[in-house]
Amino acid sequence: MEAYSADRSFKGKLRRQVSKLAVRRPVRMALERPMVTFGFDDAPVTATTAGAQVLEARGVRGVYYFSAGLVGRTGPMGVYAEREDAQRLAAAGHEVACHTFSHLDCGQADGPAILGEVDRNAMDLDAWGLPVRESFAYPYGDVSIPAKRALGGRFRTLRTVTAGLIENGSDANQLPAVGIEGAEGEAKALHWLDRAAERKAWLMLFTHDVEPNPSAWGCTPEALGHLIDAALARGFDVVTAADGARRIGL
Repeated sequence: MEAYSADRSFKGKLRRQVSKLAVRRPVRMALERPMVTFGFDDAPVTATTAGAQVLEARGVRGVYYFSAGLVGRTGPMGVYAEREDAQRLAAAGHEVACHTFSHLDCGQADGPAILGEVDRNAMDLDAWGLPVRESFAYPYGDVSIPAKRALGGRFRTLRTVTAGLIENGSDANQLPAVGIEGAEGEAKALHWLDRAAERKAWLMLFTHDVEPNPSAWGCTPEALGHLIDAALARGFDVVTAADGARRIGL
């Protein structure tokens, strides 16, 4: 998979804004303690090994969004995980969740194409013997009204990459998330952890590869560990996407 960016034109930005107003599934929630989810988009091998080790050493689990069509290939974040990696993650209590099969951009595709990709991804993940997937992340974070219509009834949560907190009234079909990416990723995530703690909200954090010299879309094991420690110190419940959804009745 080559490096790719979602449509950043005026038309693309307008589409993402308009999508916020349509096909909404409002969350009804009031948490006693804030929640945080650590997610890994595309499931590079380093996320399934080094990333999982950082989480498990602290007694918590994360969510891995797999595109089965990327299995074993090499992309901008390194080599992508395979069947055995997904099976090991699931056996250890992590959540294996869905992208589209080929990492199709849902902002650029129509509903039938999106459903076809998700169905194909599901067939492969089913063949791997994995639990039914409950969570979805839009590849590249890009979303559209057709995508929300196609997938809104299929998953508990649909996640973007637009920064924000999940609070009462948030749209479960277009949830915000904060990236742990680049040189400022850890500091940015800490800022959002503080905001979530103050507001007793649910924060979804995501990254890609986890290695000492990560790509522009990844983070180091040390940064990931610091953020988990900071969340636990602030009284967060660390949950997978599906567990968090169940806690708020989705």
